[in-house]
Amino acid sequence: MKRIEKTFAELKGKGEKALVAYITAGYPDLGTTRRLIPALERAGVDILEVGVPFSDPTADGPVIQAASQAALKNGATLDRVLGLVGELRGSVRIPLVLFSYYNPIFSMGGEAFAGRASDAGVDGALVVDLPFEEAAELRRHTDPAGIDFITLVAPTTGVGRMRKVVKAATGFVYYISVTGVTGTRGPEMEETRANVEAIRSLTERPVVVGFGVSTPEQAREIGGLADGVVVGSAFVKLIGDRAGDPDLIAAVETYAASLKAALR
Repeated sequence: MKRIEKTFAELKGKGEKALVAYITAGYPDLGTTRRLIPALERAGVDILEVGVPFSDPTADGPVIQAASQAALKNGATLDRVLGLVGELRGSVRIPLVLFSYYNPIFSMGGEAFAGRASDAGVDGALVVDLPFEEAAELRRHTDPAGIDFITLVAPTTGVGRMRKVVKAATGFVYYISVTGVTGTRGPEMEETRANVEAIRSLTERPVVVGFGVSTPEQAREIGGLADGVVVGSAFVKLIGDRAGDPDLIAAVETYAASLKAALR
C-alpha cells in the first residue's frame, strides 16, 4: 500500500479527516522550508503539498504569486526542491506531494523528473496546469515510478469530463471549491457538497477540498463533506508575515494544530 493510500486508510480508521497543507518551497528561504516541513508533521499535518516556485503561477492568488517570486530569487529551482525533499525523506513520514506547474517538469524532462522524484521519496504529483487529457506522456514515467497523479475537479467541470478526470486519478481527487485563483474567497458550501457527492458517486478514491479554506471553523465544515481539507494561502501568508521572526516555526505549528483539531 502506497503512503497516500495508507494515510487515508489510517485516518478513516480513527474517524479523522486529512489536513493537507501547502507551502511554497524556498519561501522565505530554503533553510526555513527545511525546518517547516518536519514542524508541520509534528503539528498534525497529514499530507504536505510542496510547491515548486514558478514565474507565472496562473492558478494562484497574490499571496502565493508573491511567495513564488521571492522563492525564485532565492534560487528555489525544481532541482533544489527535489534535493530538499530527498534530504528530509528519511525523517519525515507523512506523504509529500509535489505541487508544480508543468514548465519546470518539462524543462527537466519527464523521465528525469520521475526518476529524481522517486529517488527523493515524492509520493504524488499535482501538476496544476496539465490537463489530464495531455498527461499521458508524463504519466508514462511517473506511474511506473509509483508516484500518484493527483487530478483536479472544478465547480465548472461537467459530469462527462468529471467522470474521466476522476477515473484518471490516483492517490486522491482534489476538488477546487471556488472558481478563480487561490486564497481569494471562501468555498460555496452547497455547491461543494453537491460536487463532492457527485465525485464520490464515481470513485472510491478519497476526495479533498481546497481553495479558500483558512479557519478551523471552515476546515470543520468542509471535513463534514470530504475526506480531507487543503489549506494553502493561509499558511503561506502566515509564513510571509512571520518571516525573520524567531517564533515563525512555533506560530506555524500552532496554526496547523488548530486546523487539525477541527478535523478530529
